[in-house]
Amino acid sequence: MVQRRRFVAASALGALGVLPARAQTRAQTPVELRLWTLLSGGDGARMRALIDDFNASQPGVRVVSTTLKWGEPFYTKLITSAVVGAGPDIATVHLSRLPNLAGGGVLRPISAPELAAAGLKGSDYFPRQWEKSHYGGANYAIPLDLHPLVLYYNKNLAGQAGLLDGVGTLKPIVGYEALTAAFKGVRARTGKAGLAMESGQGSYAIWRLWLSLLAQRKAPLIENGRFAYGRAGVEELAKVSAWFTDGYAPAGLDYPASTSQFMGGGAGFMINGVWEVPELVRATKQGTLGFDYGIVPLPRLYRDASVWTDSHAFAIPANEGKPMPPERLRAVLAFMAYVSRHSMGWAEGGHVPAYRPVAESAAARALMPNALYASAAQNVVYDPDGWYMGAAGPVESMASKFMPGALSGQLTPAEALGMFEKEALRLLRKRPPRY
Repeated sequence: MVQRRRFVAASALGALGVLPARAQTRAQTPVELRLWTLLSGGDGARMRALIDDFNASQPGVRVVSTTLKWGEPFYTKLITSAVVGAGPDIATVHLSRLPNLAGGGVLRPISAPELAAAGLKGSDYFPRQWEKSHYGGANYAIPLDLHPLVLYYNKNLAGQAGLLDGVGTLKPIVGYEALTAAFKGVRARTGKAGLAMESGQGSYAIWRLWLSLLAQRKAPLIENGRFAYGRAGVEELAKVSAWFTDGYAPAGLDYPASTSQFMGGGAGFMINGVWEVPELVRATKQGTLGFDYGIVPLPRLYRDASVWTDSHAFAIPANEGKPMPPERLRAVLAFMAYVSRHSMGWAEGGHVPAYRPVAESAAARALMPNALYASAAQNVVYDPDGWYMGAAGPVESMASKFMPGALSGQLTPAEALGMFEKEALRLLRKRPPRY
């Protein structure tokens, strides 16, 4: 099987013109590609494994990866390097940042003929992710996954609170009152926290959950260059804040503390991204978790089950003044195509693959616990488009500065959103940067 994979990969690269005529010789010098990534931890390990597999599958291309600090440090370095022609050949980015990066001239568009030559086509990707890979009518990225918020639950504590059905899975939760009652029930009947969620200063979770709830209410965040959430935004922040101020969830937890509380058996539920799945799987296999767990998509509290998500993707930095030679571009796209077609390993990190032949395969449909929340892919929403939006972008950073104050009771929801809006509104009025 390994020999077969290597033959297929080498044949594909040869068809793209990546391999020289005497590719069979061991003396050839491969095309070396530089990849910058913000993926660390388990995601970083899985990406390294995919890179190693690709490098071993054929002799014509070698990808060398460098991991940079997640968030704004990564994007600042990518932007400054690309505009002076010193960026990498490939970068992993969030699709939520595409309006900023593509609109700012940081990324190189990928034409339809270039995609076709690599065997990449939009119909092989989920429509929402393929749409988010475009800006101004041009394609700028190859989506790798989607990673939404989900609801984790401790079966032991949920069972004590009477929240499980006859086969030990969570009874359907529909509506804000039902979800609040579930948190309250765990707290009342077990003495443990009903919910563990990152809530300290600088936390991003409240922003992601708040956007989900606005989307479920069909309340816009931004319209005509102004914040438009109005009363709905204040109401949703107040409702979530009540989980904390009423004692169902501890306020002030940073990210590690919130995940540790749930995985240590100290909370009945956890709202977090699917990226925590590998840790639960690992702890279960090692026998260190101490309880059985389940996962469901974020419940439908209002008109539908809309839920915030983001997506990792591959993009090509523009590298001003240093256009990418055709043979190097073919090697870059060959690598991106390889990862898409072998993204089952990436799914084991909890992510939903964006490449449909993998995501809709029998193996992916049977993969646990991913199968428990795969339906969330039908309801995902992203940050609204805007140069100021997206992962670790300026608006999200401002929200993480003020909104946690409502969770702790230090600010009223109206005060927290008023302070956020006052600071963020100036970004909406600024012209998009051209780097």
